[in-house]
Amino acid sequence: MTATDVAGVRAPAWRGGFGRLWTAAVVSRFGDALRTAALPLLAVHLTDDPLVIASVTACGYLPWLLFGLLGGAIADRVDQRRAMWAVDAVRGTLMACFALAVGLGHASIVLLIALAFTLTTLQTLFDNASTALLPSLVDRAALGSANARLMTGQQLAGGLLASPFVPLLLVVGAAMPFAADAVTYLLAAALVASLRIRMPERQPRPVGSTLRAEIGAGLRALWGDRVLRAMCVATLLCNIGMGGLIATLVLHVTGWLHAGNAEYAAVMTAFSVGSLAGGVLAPRLAHKVGRARSLFLGGCVQTSALVFVGTVRHLGAVVVGMALLGAMNLVWNVNQVTLMQERSPDAMVGRISSAFRTASTSGAPVGALLGGVVAGAYGLNGPALFAAVLFALAVASLIPACLPDVSVVEPDDGATTAHVKP
Repeated sequence: MTATDVAGVRAPAWRGGFGRLWTAAVVSRFGDALRTAALPLLAVHLTDDPLVIASVTACGYLPWLLFGLLGGAIADRVDQRRAMWAVDAVRGTLMACFALAVGLGHASIVLLIALAFTLTTLQTLFDNASTALLPSLVDRAALGSANARLMTGQQLAGGLLASPFVPLLLVVGAAMPFAADAVTYLLAAALVASLRIRMPERQPRPVGSTLRAEIGAGLRALWGDRVLRAMCVATLLCNIGMGGLIATLVLHVTGWLHAGNAEYAAVMTAFSVGSLAGGVLAPRLAHKVGRARSLFLGGCVQTSALVFVGTVRHLGAVVVGMALLGAMNLVWNVNQVTLMQERSPDAMVGRISSAFRTASTSGAPVGALLGGVVAGAYGLNGPALFAAVLFALAVASLIPACLPDVSVVEPDDGATTAHVKP
């Protein structure tokens, strides 16, 4: 594992495997963005039933609620590198078969729903294994910068670069976005398989240990750490708020502001561009004030931005507000994941990661439903103000995590404690 100092912040070196992992993550996210944009367009051609079309999106959430915790437990049991490339190889094969079905005119809405459900089920193992693998690939001091580079690269590929390619690929054929996604999965699998990592030695599991018992142990470890507990509650509240905002943002722009589709696209682009800036800011802010306090500050900025978006009836206000939300969203995500990796015992990173992701995923659809109710009852700007209230509650719940002298139990000996800046 190698690292360098950049502007006083410890950063991972691109050699030694991190560059290949970064490339695999970015390539895979690019393909995912192509598929995510193309699937609804294909669904509309297959059916005009709104409920059926919405089911395709719902199946992207459901597996996290059903299997998220299980995926984390399995990730802690297996070789994470092998799990990642095997999952991507399976997903690449599935996507290639689906692209062939679309090309031959055999696609159906049932096949779309089954594909969305299966891909997300596999993702529950892949994402948790990826989070658990990174500390084995880079120095612990460079984890924050490594997460920032990974998330920024994925945001660039999925949020900005992929969008222009979808219409170009659809001109060639309806199957092309899915074929391209299959290629990215297989390329990512090859890159991850080429990593040469010495995995940390695992403690033997107790005789008779079950996945259910191991999931329970992971949840207890999460709830027993006041920083991780506060962060998990705050993340859930934020995701409910963001789910409500994003689900109704098109109504906010086109209805409340009386703007058009181009203006809505500009608002969404502002969020993506802000995210790129947040990726640069995240490790530097954590270096100055600490990771937990970075979350606290980011939440304060996001709360203010949401109030701004919900009260100032001007397109420029929404563009600025969404750019700030995007920047602080990546600051939040980078420092949340890094804190979780730093504070979790090596043998429980997958399970604690899965608890966070399950909470995040459950918050988004709940927030989307609540956002629709609030918009109908209180006006089209109501979801932004509703999100601001939830973000304010999230900031308040982070106060225990920001207290000084939070003890950390070293995973090596089970006894040593050290006081660190949260």
